[in-house]
Amino acid sequence: MLSTARSKGLSQVLTSTPSVSIPSFLLPAFPIASRSFSASTCRNSHIGSAVLSIPPEVTFKVIPPPPPARGSAVAGRPLVKIEGPLGKMSMSIEPFIKIEHDENTRKAIVRVEDREVKNQRAMWGTTRAYLQNHILGVSEGHNAILRLVGVGYRATVEPASNVTTKTPEFEGQQFVVLKVGYSHPIELPVPRFVKASTPQPTRILLEGPEKEVVLLFAAQIRKWRVPEPYKGKGIFVNGEEIKLKNKKIK
Repeated sequence: MLSTARSKGLSQVLTSTPSVSIPSFLLPAFPIASRSFSASTCRNSHIGSAVLSIPPEVTFKVIPPPPPARGSAVAGRPLVKIEGPLGKMSMSIEPFIKIEHDENTRKAIVRVEDREVKNQRAMWGTTRAYLQNHILGVSEGHNAILRLVGVGYRATVEPASNVTTKTPEFEGQQFVVLKVGYSHPIELPVPRFVKASTPQPTRILLEGPEKEVVLLFAAQIRKWRVPEPYKGKGIFVNGEEIKLKNKKIK
């Protein structure tokens, strides 16, 4: 028989829970409570909160959304129509985007219903940037300048009658013809509402009211001779520069 003191000590050892120590290299695998990166309050979008200036020759209209169809709970989207000397453009905006337009001062401010919502903050600046590009496009226009760098590289703008590998998509469509080292000329159709010209044999000037269409066509031309970093040859867009590398020595 064990003594009373020894039996109490043995029972304490058997009933006690052993302490488990976690190795230090396993600690990052467990969630650790930490404070957020920034404790400051949510601020307004610097781009979205900027005021839109509307030139006198530009018409800016915000058309409210149509009522939802019968039996449908989905509401339509507001429509913004912008008209100027270079053309007409329109874009639909999200229902939570609010535009305050003052016709007397010719100013417009873009707002959102709740700037604490991430999606609304993201679309705030995006919508304002699109509207600014449309206003500038119908009043002054957007352009892209392409430089052809390489021996024998040149470009011309030809009518559809001088093109052999492409068919025009609309009446009066022109084609940019590239001679950039291939065994055959590259013929690219100019998109609608985009004007292409060649002030020099190694320069291409693209002009149009919609910035996205102009730069997309410039990218399509550039992909036929992407600038390479060893000799510096290729098609450069809007002052594009590359860092030259040393030649590979075997």
